[in-house]
Amino acid sequence: MTLYYSAMTGILLVEDDALIVSSLERTLRWEGYRVDVAKSVREARSTISDAHGLVLCDLSLPDGNGLDLVQELAAQRPERPILILTASDDEINVVAAFSSGAVDYVTKPFRTAELLARIDVHLRYHRAVEVPKTALLAAGDLVIHLNARRVFRDRNEVELRPKEFDLLHRLARSVNAVVHRRELIRDVWGADWVGSTKTLDVHINALRRKLGETPGAPSRISSLRGVGYRLETH
Repeated sequence: MTLYYSAMTGILLVEDDALIVSSLERTLRWEGYRVDVAKSVREARSTISDAHGLVLCDLSLPDGNGLDLVQELAAQRPERPILILTASDDEINVVAAFSSGAVDYVTKPFRTAELLARIDVHLRYHRAVEVPKTALLAAGDLVIHLNARRVFRDRNEVELRPKEFDLLHRLARSVNAVVHRRELIRDVWGADWVGSTKTLDVHINALRRKLGETPGAPSRISSLRGVGYRLETH
């Protein structure tokens, strides 16, 4: 079954193994992706373009280290996901790959269905963040998409109710600083709000739960009793 984002996406496959290239190129095209192949670092540099929304890259290339290429491509266009395809599962290489800018690490031999699923996940996430930088707020492991009113934690979307989103947005605008209770109520519920101020505390607790926090555990949203709340990134 063709994945939702495939028809709009060009993939650059950087791989010198003829069997893998033949099999993977055929599979990706069957799924609806537009595929270009580069069999070396040099070819990858000359082939890569804005039409490529994702890169699959081997680490062992005939004319250089794939990690150097990954770092170079990631610096050119940070929002484009790069997935590593390699036979090495050495921890040092895994860490180096992520440090260079890769978003995923797949070891050979790989299961095709799993690779396709990983590609789809990364494309869905990166398409969601393709909005103007002014429409994004980052706070630690949280990314808030203002125009789309969506929140991601470690690339996983967090489903929030409207007021929960507005509350997180307000705290993120003053990240690592205390926002007084009266300011939060005014900015989220309006200056004419006449309900109980406990509503704020209820929404904070719900927000903590939806961000994956458990009662009694350290929270990214700290409380200053009688004063307000602070969204912390450190």
